[in-house]
Amino acid sequence: MAARERGTALTVFAILFGILAISNLLKPLQLFGTQTAFVFLGARMSGVANMILGPLFGIFLLVYAYGIWNMRRFAMPMGHAYATYVLLNLALWSLRAPPDATTNPIFGLVYAAVAIGVSLGAAILLTQRKAELS
Repeated sequence: MAARERGTALTVFAILFGILAISNLLKPLQLFGTQTAFVFLGARMSGVANMILGPLFGIFLLVYAYGIWNMRRFAMPMGHAYATYVLLNLALWSLRAPPDATTNPIFGLVYAAVAIGVSLGAAILLTQRKAELS
C-alpha cells in the first residue's frame, strides 16, 4: 500500500518497530556489554534465555512492522499484545530492577514514555483504522 494510505504516524511506527526488531535480533551478541541483554517480564536475560527470547521478539516485531507497513489486519491484535507486554514489562522492571540500573531516573522516565507512547499509540491507531486493514 502507498504511504499516503498508511499515513505518516503508522509509517513512523512501522519503521520504529523494524529498528527495534533488529535491536532485539542482535541482543544475543551483547554488542555493548551485558546491559544490552533482552529484558523479559522485568528481568534482564542472560545465557540461553537471552539467545532465544531476543530473536523471538525480534521476529515478532519484524512481522508486526510488516503488518503495519502493509496495513494487514493481523497487525491489530499483535499491536494490542505488544502494548500489553510493554506495560507489564515496564511495571515489572520497576519492581525488579537492580539498584545500579536506576542511576539515571530521567532516562528511565523518557524511555517509559516513548515505549508506552509508541506501543500504545500504534495499537490505538490500528484499531481506529481497522476498517482499512486488509
